Amino acid sequence: IGEATAISKEVPRRYFKKPLDQIGMISKSDASPVTAADLEIEAKLRELIAGKFPAHGIIGEEHGNTNTDAEFVWVLDPIDGTKSFISGVPLFTTLVALMQQGKPVCGAIYQPILDELVWGNNNECFFNGKPTRIRETKSLADATMLVTDARHVSEHHPRAAFNALAADVKFWRTWADGYGYALMATGYADIMIDPVMNPWDIMAVVPVVRGAGGVVTDFAGGDAVSAKSLVAASPLLHAQVLRRLGNA
Repeated sequence: IGEATAISKEVPRRYFKKPLDQIGMISKSDASPVTAADLEIEAKLRELIAGKFPAHGIIGEEHGNTNTDAEFVWVLDPIDGTKSFISGVPLFTTLVALMQQGKPVCGAIYQPILDELVWGNNNECFFNGKPTRIRETKSLADATMLVTDARHVSEHHPRAAFNALAADVKFWRTWADGYGYALMATGYADIMIDPVMNPWDIMAVVPVVRGAGGVVTDFAGGDAVSAKSLVAASPLLHAQVLRRLGNA
């Protein structure tokens, strides 16, 4: 993890706050942006893993999949929050997960500008080397909720349900992406929801949230590992959030 975060720290700092024509931004087939930093980070992470663990598989957002039938498979999102990155907002992260037999056993969320590392193994969670836990907020009325992009809610799930949930919490903010799960795991937020997710978005945050004492599922309460959406919260709040989201 230390060597991986060193890569993530060095590369984006060369590109961050640079004009768009200097960060090599292009649009992928799904219209989402990718930059030279995304591509370089993932390429270097893959090189690191291949050198240390040649028998392991890799799933990467930008450079595809290799040997995914292996017992151990790494899942990489070089810049989770590329829209934040290109907008000069230091809330993007690098997500690195290790799966064993299809289940995430360790995950890391690293913010290179702030030099913040949150990693978990489903049982424990650490923030810059020190143990961390979610806070035990009991009521939605006292809860802080984070969401990556409110527009995605209406595109993928009933907006009325989200509006009801948003009206019940103390307040809610955006610009979250992977950093939102780090904030929740370190006690600065209570709920993190993402209406649409991919495996490289999910695998690192699951062992982090669980390790910090949280519950993470899809919007229907199903298995997070195979999910297309995520709801993460403390055990006291998670069921309340699912009820609000289910009452469209």
